[in-house]
Amino acid sequence: MNSFLSSDVAFRIRENFGTPCYVYDENTLRENARSVLAFPHPFGLTARYAMKACPNASILRLFNSLGIHIDASSGFEGERAIAAGFDPEKISLSSQELPSNLKELVESGMSVNACSLHQLETFGKAFPDSRVGLRFNPGLGTGGTNRTNVGGPASSFGIWKETVSETKEIIARYNLDVFRIHTHVGSGGDPDIWVRAVMLSLDIVKQFESATHLNIGGGHKVARIEGEKTTDLQLVGTPMKTAIEQFAQETGRQLHLEVEPGTYFVANAGVLLASVQDLTSTGNDGYNFIKLDSGMTENVRPAMYGSQHDMRLIPSDSTVREERPYMVVGHCCESGDILTPAPADPEALSPRPFPEAKIGDLFAINGSGAYCSSMSAKNYNSFPESPEVLIRSDGSLDLIRKRQDPVKVYENELKLDF
Repeated sequence: MNSFLSSDVAFRIRENFGTPCYVYDENTLRENARSVLAFPHPFGLTARYAMKACPNASILRLFNSLGIHIDASSGFEGERAIAAGFDPEKISLSSQELPSNLKELVESGMSVNACSLHQLETFGKAFPDSRVGLRFNPGLGTGGTNRTNVGGPASSFGIWKETVSETKEIIARYNLDVFRIHTHVGSGGDPDIWVRAVMLSLDIVKQFESATHLNIGGGHKVARIEGEKTTDLQLVGTPMKTAIEQFAQETGRQLHLEVEPGTYFVANAGVLLASVQDLTSTGNDGYNFIKLDSGMTENVRPAMYGSQHDMRLIPSDSTVREERPYMVVGHCCESGDILTPAPADPEALSPRPFPEAKIGDLFAINGSGAYCSSMSAKNYNSFPESPEVLIRSDGSLDLIRKRQDPVKVYENELKLDF
């Protein structure tokens, strides 16, 4: 699926930076940002990047230069965005737990979405007479798997839609100004369900007359493998634009729209580059295995979700090779470190055809820009974090994260005497 990484550049990256290595493409990042910034809206748009997808400082700085704001999922992410150069007023915090330094972050200008009644109560006690956003669970969700569905009755994310009266009691108690209603229903799921959930969000907005902003979250599907289809933002955004216009006609309220994708920005702007370090077979009734020098330490998504990635063997010589079915496995001493599970089923094996592999070949795992470097099982088996490289618009290569010094893996441990 990724077209920016040629064989020549891949071998140049291995020579200069080693493998495994994350590789990102500046041109693709810019193109994706432009697409998000063009999301249909009638009365103003704030495009936020869900930085948990890939929080590298250089990528954050690129998006900042393009006018993208930030969705932070923890106080630590908020601080990280500030360290990368973001004005705190461009950061929105929606977190499963409120940070211990909430007062400092709010006073810096960072906005907060209360994601539970307890969070709202805590915020109200700390900041009476101030403005706040509310994240609601609208009762509907979608996702590529149940683990990426964050809406509906099985999800803990957000204030449950049927507790509006309790929410209003807390708001009145602390004289809070609700300026934003926020919903997010899942990642990589059905665009039609996503649109329906957004329409339910407008019903919630009607119940909070002070709300001027509607944040519809992210989760837009991105095609990582052949047969999948990337969400057309213009297509899904147009009915939302119409709905917001109708809302304005009915209520006189012109809502400012916010979107906050993560995957859409970066997934297909990234490749995980690995090397074939071993080969093995379990016979005619078994499997052929390609063993990489990478695995769940760089991309845990296949092991966690049964996620599918387009993959490409990059031969180290020019010999003609016939295709064979292979299982692709990682370097961890972990039976679940498999990169070719069956779709949405990490327990099932699903061999794929590749040219006959040789030790020393390169292996590109496409669609690795989102939730790979940020969500990996880093340091498992004490493997150090891998480097990250950016292919600049002019074709040059810049290191944007160094390979971790192995000593850093354990330097925080305290060594007791026995």
